[in-house]
Amino acid sequence: MKLEKIINSKTFLSFIFTICCTFTMLAQKERFKTSKLKLDASKYHNLRGGIRNSFIKFEQQKKGRVAFVGGSITYNGGWRDSICNYLKQRFPTTKFEFIAAGISSMGSTPAAFRINRDVLNKGSIDLLFEEAAVNDELNGRTSEEQVRAMEGIVRHVREKSPTSDIVLMHFVNPKKMEVYRNGKIPIVIQNHEKVARHYNIPSINLAKEVTERIDYGEFTWKDDFINLHPSPFGQGIYSNSIKQFLENAWQKDFNIDEKIISYKLPNILIKGNYNRGDLFSIKKYGKQKGWKYTENWKPSDGKSTRENYTNVPMLLNDGVEKTLKFKFKGDTVGIAIAAGPDAGIIACKVDNGLWVKHDLYTKWSAGLHLPWYKTLVAGLDNGKHTLKIKVLKEKNPLSKGNACRIRYFYVNGEEN
Repeated sequence: MKLEKIINSKTFLSFIFTICCTFTMLAQKERFKTSKLKLDASKYHNLRGGIRNSFIKFEQQKKGRVAFVGGSITYNGGWRDSICNYLKQRFPTTKFEFIAAGISSMGSTPAAFRINRDVLNKGSIDLLFEEAAVNDELNGRTSEEQVRAMEGIVRHVREKSPTSDIVLMHFVNPKKMEVYRNGKIPIVIQNHEKVARHYNIPSINLAKEVTERIDYGEFTWKDDFINLHPSPFGQGIYSNSIKQFLENAWQKDFNIDEKIISYKLPNILIKGNYNRGDLFSIKKYGKQKGWKYTENWKPSDGKSTRENYTNVPMLLNDGVEKTLKFKFKGDTVGIAIAAGPDAGIIACKVDNGLWVKHDLYTKWSAGLHLPWYKTLVAGLDNGKHTLKIKVLKEKNPLSKGNACRIRYFYVNGEEN
């Protein structure tokens, strides 16, 4: 093969791109190692009730289960890998099980309904890291829903695993930096902190820490941190702060005879919090007229997908104006969908209520079959209900169709 053909080949270009990325990553990591951080990370930590149980479990029983729940920043490699390595070095004789439950685009509402499947079904959790401040803000979740969801996560974990230590984290994005620089606190952080205070659980404010370190001249966003999906340098900032938090929380040498305690749950913070959130299969609903179940759905338009939303079971509408019925017992119901370029508009109602429209097309749908948790009705009385859904003929002007693709039903309660 001629040299110019090799140079023009996709394989060669891909190889060069990989080499460049590798050198960039190594340079970023080295940049973090040689950077001189002047501010104390502890300034951005709130230990509150601490995380004593996990320390005692790791030391006494020599085993531990640690879970990481969040969006793409938790899903991607980086700070999470660093913390796993730190824990193995900090407790060299302890056998760890690490649960990587980060999923791109997911905030507190998806976490509240998937935490049973993705985390709690694995067994009792010793230490849980939870982050949703980026996606809760970017996805436009209301303050009420943010509190309902975050409280739901905490209560669900503690009800099923009452000795679990929980740490809330607030990651950074440019909008939060702007709010802090105007002397205010981002609303989403206020909401999550309200839950942290009420349950006396620790929190790590990485959004404020990164903002103040940049303003103090330690590094820059453009050249060092680069993006809300942090560069290796930014991942180092995150992991450094979290490690410092863990060291401070565990600086006391607990007596070997100390007991692991069960945390007492306070009264609820908000009525209708998602403490009983769960996902339900769509398989049997494909028998209803105008809907069909497929065992192995994948898009035919060449657009991107996300893990667990391609080559998986899906409930699809077959035309429009055909009613789908789902019976449940609880106070909140929604659908987890693949909201792609052809996402439609649905109308839904519960029991004898009014039909309410929901546009399934999102600002990301043009290029991605986005996993999207669409809460349809919340704040119901905690009883038996029937949800009805139909796809309308009208559609978003930007959408290419009227599709409704349901991966799961979700309920704060149970299927009836």
